[in-house]
Amino acid sequence: MKPMRPKQILYTSHFLRQIKKIPGEEKKLLGKFEKIFRQDCFDCRLKTHKLSGKLDGFWACSVSYKTRILFEVGKDNVVTLNDIGSHDIYK
Repeated sequence: MKPMRPKQILYTSHFLRQIKKIPGEEKKLLGKFEKIFRQDCFDCRLKTHKLSGKLDGFWACSVSYKTRILFEVGKDNVVTLNDIGSHDIYK
């Protein structure tokens, strides 16, 4: 996949509420994740993949085995982080 450095990263209010519910050990990984994501949101270490069905148009990437982030890529490489959590975010 072609590398893409986000021009800007926006956070939905839902994302900000959900991030508070992430366990401590997972939160430690978020710093590492963010550093990689800001350089290239399609970096292979993030396992970024396009979603389909009712989530068509969204992308997901992995923070850890348990934690996923759901996001959209908008115009001019503006990325909006929509949700964070387990695989339940796909429901």
